[in-house]
Amino acid sequence: MNIQSTSKKLFVLDTNVLMHDPASIFRFQEHNLFIPMVVLEELDHAKKGLSDVSRNVRQVSRFLDELIQDADQQTINDGLPLSLIEHGPAGNNIEQPGRLFFQTRQLKHLLPDDLPGQIADNSILSIVLALTKEYPEVNVILVSKDINMRIKAAALQINAEDYHNDQTIEDIDLLYSGSMALEADFWEEHGSKMESWQENNQTFYRIHGPHVADWYPNQFLYIDDESGFEAIVKSCDGETAVLQLALDYRNKHHNIWGINAKNREQNFALNALLDPNVDFVTLLGAAGTGKTLLALAAGLTLTLERKAYIEIIMTRETMPVGEDIGFLPGSEEEKMAPWMGALMDNLELLGSRSGSTDWEQGASHNVMMNRVKIRSLNFMRGRTFLNRYLIIDEAQNLTPKQMKTLITRAGPGTKIICIGNLSQIDTPYLTATSSGLTYVVDRFKGWENSAHITLKRGERSRLADYASDNL
Repeated sequence: MNIQSTSKKLFVLDTNVLMHDPASIFRFQEHNLFIPMVVLEELDHAKKGLSDVSRNVRQVSRFLDELIQDADQQTINDGLPLSLIEHGPAGNNIEQPGRLFFQTRQLKHLLPDDLPGQIADNSILSIVLALTKEYPEVNVILVSKDINMRIKAAALQINAEDYHNDQTIEDIDLLYSGSMALEADFWEEHGSKMESWQENNQTFYRIHGPHVADWYPNQFLYIDDESGFEAIVKSCDGETAVLQLALDYRNKHHNIWGINAKNREQNFALNALLDPNVDFVTLLGAAGTGKTLLALAAGLTLTLERKAYIEIIMTRETMPVGEDIGFLPGSEEEKMAPWMGALMDNLELLGSRSGSTDWEQGASHNVMMNRVKIRSLNFMRGRTFLNRYLIIDEAQNLTPKQMKTLITRAGPGTKIICIGNLSQIDTPYLTATSSGLTYVVDRFKGWENSAHITLKRGERSRLADYASDNL
């Protein structure tokens, strides 16, 4: 290997990085990469199957095969320029000076006696130690998604880092919340140039001022005083924005399928869910904030009362909290039923509010179930949903790639609702900053046909609220 002692860093990639992001070899800019032979062996063992991991491994193999085509032994020893691939993962030409090195000879370095070299992780650590010793002027860094791997590396005084390129934002506290409190003197500063008018029984304001540039379409604004001002940003252009007064669904006369909003954020959520011009809604919130109930109540209203959609489709990632219960018999809908307890609980609640007698409640439940379909994520690829109201539950467990696959299923007239809790992620190697739900919240915040709101107050019960805050 001809690894030059330049200012460039040499990143040694662990297998899980390539499994997690097959395009990771293009994410290190001008720095050099090194792939140990044991990593290629692990990739080979994981290439078979229909899981996302297996698909990612096969994509990595295709990238590496394209890089190594027509390369002789000398070229491999000198490092393969990553610019050899004409079209990268995003379809753009890649022009990077970084090179990719494969392990072409045995690299030995003594490990502690309790770290046998034949274990894959320990073999990678041994290779990193050997590279550090052989090239003292090069900054050799191990990149791994495995926390224990990084801990062992730190114990051996090896530089190790997590793979950060998959993170949408650096700190989850910086994630767009969908609502913003205005200053108490907002009207004093912006009222002089304000225009107001009525249209279709709605009140609109045209606002001019310096703060308008920081607003996003369909962002919810409010003034936390006795005035109770709540508005939605319908459009914003430079220093001019059009606001629409939000409807008050806390009023009993504006109930949605028998329920009312219990706080400001729930009211904002219902405004977004019922807006025919909003095609994509994301709802974040802790357990008990009403995400599923609001999404389902709005869906039933739009489907059964307003006839805006043909049916409601609900799906979710089937990640168990504890031990997997194993094979589930029956059809697709019957297999998904155990995962849809939240749907059934909320349908039962909404059905109980649809009639006063047992017969009326039973009839309402049957009507609702005829319009609510349960579908598995496993069979979504290739489908197109027309005039459907699609609810993706537990969306925090989806990767950005899975989220893209689902959202691109939407055909004309379809509305997609993504709901989840970023503090309850069960998928390995996913964090709050790299979740697909975080990804879409950040990427869609500037689109005029999408809306997002973070629900803050729990409304399930005083017991659930106390448990959420203190356990």
